[in-house]
Amino acid sequence: MITLTHHYRIYPDATQEQTLIEWMEICRGAYNYALREIKDWCDSRKCLIDRCSVEKEYILPADLKFPNEVNQLNSLPKAKKDFPKLSEVPSQVLQQAIKQLHRGWEYFQERGFGFPRFKKYGQFKSLLFPQFQENPVTNLHIKLPKIGMIPINLHRPIPDGFVVKQVRIMRKADRWYAGVNIQCNVSIPDPVPNGHPIGVDVGLEKFLATSDGIQSKPPKFFKKLQSELKLLQRRLSRKQKRSKNYEKQRLVVARLHHQIDNTRKDFHFKQAHALCDAGDMVFMEDLDYRTSAKGMFGKHMLDAGFGQFRTIVKYVCWKRGKFFAEVDARGTSQMCPECGGSVKKDLSVRVHCCPPQRIYN
Repeated sequence: MITLTHHYRIYPDATQEQTLIEWMEICRGAYNYALREIKDWCDSRKCLIDRCSVEKEYILPADLKFPNEVNQLNSLPKAKKDFPKLSEVPSQVLQQAIKQLHRGWEYFQERGFGFPRFKKYGQFKSLLFPQFQENPVTNLHIKLPKIGMIPINLHRPIPDGFVVKQVRIMRKADRWYAGVNIQCNVSIPDPVPNGHPIGVDVGLEKFLATSDGIQSKPPKFFKKLQSELKLLQRRLSRKQKRSKNYEKQRLVVARLHHQIDNTRKDFHFKQAHALCDAGDMVFMEDLDYRTSAKGMFGKHMLDAGFGQFRTIVKYVCWKRGKFFAEVDARGTSQMCPECGGSVKKDLSVRVHCCPPQRIYN
């Protein structure tokens, strides 16, 4: 089974756009209400050492069950009678908002930290349509329930044999996108190691350097637009929140962030395809770039987006049938690729020299 997601630009009219925004706010309210039930249940089951929780929390019955995913989904029909606004959103879309909360709750239980947070106004930016009776995508439009036909830029057609399973409508700045999830019932084996290998090392001075001697300069998308972004954010801070001028300026800042994100991702995809063109196997170091992002060069590390780049390289290699692997980074700078000997060096040494060649010279 192969599952792919194609992203397309859609162009809803003013009425459709307003409807989508209202649906997002309704889903945000349902999400926050369900999270409030979970927090109240958790707070009623704990008590401070020196006082009773009746001073600050609601006391719920002892036999009240935890508001799990099934209970909250089953309570939606009754909630629609008390809050008729909920009926405006398709039932499955509203259910996906509750399921999204419980995915975050399960993730919190696995890690032990990262309790789900309430979403503020404008923070709920996507709607998931999980099921369709027929293909909703045509060459010119995408058909959504209760909305109708929305123009779409189908820049690449859906491959033959694939079926549309679900569609996620996303809002980024003032632009709308549709993430179309497609599936095909075929089995493709994983790529096996063969052919010409390429080792890739990423850094700030050179975005990447390969074992074949190819180097690429870091484009520094954020740094180039940092001064412009600083000016726009200063203007935004002087506007009255939730006013019309504030909303206009907020969209200007969001568009610039969206431009930086798009150009960085486009650069990463082009570099990934260039690596696949140059070899049959790609190897990268298994590093945790989140640790480096907290240091003195954190802004430059986040601007380069090394974690996203590694994920994109892995995806492109899988799609093009190239072998990709992550290797342990410990000692890779100390080992000579020519003779295999160990050459101890500190960070001040930027050029490696093979020990036998050094003795011969």
